[in-house]
Amino acid sequence: MKKSIFYTVLLAIILVAPFAFPDFRTQLATLWLMIVVAMTWDMTGGQMGYNSLGNIFFYGTGMYVAALISIGMVHDVGSYNNAARSELMTFTDAQYFTGAIIGIIGAGLFCALTAVVIGYLTFGLRGPYFAIGTLGVAIAAGELVANWDWVGGGQGIALPVYPGNLDVGKLFFYFLFAGTGVALFVFLKWLYTTRFGAAINAIRDDEEKAEAMGIHTLRYKLTTWAMAAFFVGIVGGISAFQLIHFEPLETAYQTINLGIFMVVCVLLGGKGTLWGPIIGAILFHVIKEVTWNYLLGWQWVALGALIVVTVVYFQDGVMGWLMHKKPEWFGIRVEQKEAR
Repeated sequence: MKKSIFYTVLLAIILVAPFAFPDFRTQLATLWLMIVVAMTWDMTGGQMGYNSLGNIFFYGTGMYVAALISIGMVHDVGSYNNAARSELMTFTDAQYFTGAIIGIIGAGLFCALTAVVIGYLTFGLRGPYFAIGTLGVAIAAGELVANWDWVGGGQGIALPVYPGNLDVGKLFFYFLFAGTGVALFVFLKWLYTTRFGAAINAIRDDEEKAEAMGIHTLRYKLTTWAMAAFFVGIVGGISAFQLIHFEPLETAYQTINLGIFMVVCVLLGGKGTLWGPIIGAILFHVIKEVTWNYLLGWQWVALGALIVVTVVYFQDGVMGWLMHKKPEWFGIRVEQKEAR
């Protein structure tokens, strides 16, 4: 009963937030983006024990796939992305929304398929080698796209502006991000209670023993990463239409920004927990926005200090610290011995 009330209140806050704070709709949408990428990173990094630094690959690829599908449904992609073109290429309202919906879904499916292919090449690596290998994939993809003129090269891609009122457009993108985040949370809340969730936890704890017990570890690893990539690709596709114009290195495959931020969010909130990535994303996003607005020029110093403090003093994150201090909140019984 208490849980149902809690989730009802939480859902009401999600629905009311953009109307209660209309000036912060873009920031709230970005918050949901951070929540989604943090939860997806924790699927492999926290629940399965494979710390990836290349999940930004799926975000950037999702942006490009969504944009190219949307453009390709109406115009020739090469001509549209040609910087020297002189003709004006427009989209009707119906073309915009149809292209956006199909493009975003296509981005998620393409990223899931790509994750399987990349997984076959990288899951033979362990520990830091896996992290560096996936980072290399993301960096290579950004450089490749930056030199590919058919997709806009270094200048990126400019998509049409949301048709209609811009405030309505901000609401539109907020609910796309929020809807994706809620769907992912519900899915993971169920997944982590199944045998699948127990299997990926077994891989995290001891992969050799998991294989000895008959668990097909590669299959579970590929499936987990594909599911994570699907949701990252979805929010990447949404971001492409929200940002309107994006570049390959600074926006899409931003390894030193969002690629690192999603990891920090999970470390701050607590790896391997359902709520840890969400709490970490909220805290990190608030701190990031405050430092960007009031400590301009020192924002990277502040975020660096946050990372150091988290790694040194809160290795289990906020959730781990709370479990230690308030175990009864999580249904953990602690027997206290009476003094004689």
